[in-house]
Amino acid sequence: MNKQNNILIKNIYYMLSYAFKALQQSNYESVDSEVFENIYDLFAEILIKGLNKQLKQGLYKEYIDKREDLSTIRGKIILRDSIQNKIQRKLRMACEYDELSEDNQFNQIIKMTIMLLIKEESVKKEKKVKLKKILLYFSEINMISPEQIKWESLKFQRNNQTYQMLLNICRFVVEGLLLTNIAGPYKTLTFTEKQLNTLFQRFVLEYYRKHFLYLKPSAPYVNWNLLNENGNEGLGMLPRMETDIKLCHNNFSLIIDTKFYKDNLNEFGKIISENLYQIFSYVKNEDKHNSGNVSGMLLYAQTANNRILDYSYNMNKNYISIKSINLNEDFSSVQAQLDKIITEWMSLVEKVE
Repeated sequence: MNKQNNILIKNIYYMLSYAFKALQQSNYESVDSEVFENIYDLFAEILIKGLNKQLKQGLYKEYIDKREDLSTIRGKIILRDSIQNKIQRKLRMACEYDELSEDNQFNQIIKMTIMLLIKEESVKKEKKVKLKKILLYFSEINMISPEQIKWESLKFQRNNQTYQMLLNICRFVVEGLLLTNIAGPYKTLTFTEKQLNTLFQRFVLEYYRKHFLYLKPSAPYVNWNLLNENGNEGLGMLPRMETDIKLCHNNFSLIIDTKFYKDNLNEFGKIISENLYQIFSYVKNEDKHNSGNVSGMLLYAQTANNRILDYSYNMNKNYISIKSINLNEDFSSVQAQLDKIITEWMSLVEKVE
């Protein structure tokens, strides 16, 4: 079977489908039945489907600041430059105005990503042909370089919410394909560990939101359980405890911290200490009254180099478990493994209640 970082390519599509709900729409159904040899071929097909739909709706436009010397006044006059034009006997006014344009960062990122995929050797020829046809619609849009993109600053609202999934796919592509040098050819890198870690976390969260909504899946912050001796003046100095997933049932909760590593254990074959300290801290601070109603779990993505992890510990009333999900199997098996986590936790809850 075709794999990328020891994960079935098809499973990456399913994970993306949960992480980005737009992929569950009918126009992506044919992607599900296609065989992909590598991750960038999959990304190319997803973008082709998504962009063809977007082009029917029209490319996103936003107001862009422009500055031009014009024969008629438009927008705001730039007095100093207009006086300079008059001194030079130019019968034009320097004006600054806003113009609704498709040449914005959102479309510039998409154009750059299309160019990257066209240059990428692992993308099939027929997909490159389709991408080149789409590229024609971006002829009036300027290019942007990867280092100019501030991914975290991209804001999505009602007028561009259809771009959210497209831009996330673009980010996977751009961060996975790096320039060997400024003018040289593009070099293919593996689907990075950081990307897979982010995708794995979002997939598990959205999977539980879809199939176990009654457990109120969320990703909240855990507050530090501090005694109010000095007004907690130094609270701002403490790091924020941001959970990956939290499930709730009555007065019980399960905090899940997802991890994707090449090696899930340390060099001595033991659980990575920082991971265990992290989930322990989340659980103990969440369980303010030491009731034992808060459980924690380190959930690892299992790769070919890792052994199956399935351990549970009662740490002063709180259960902390270490588990792994095998993503190298058919997706039905992945679903069964995620469902089993809920079944086992609910059994634990029933015993304590």
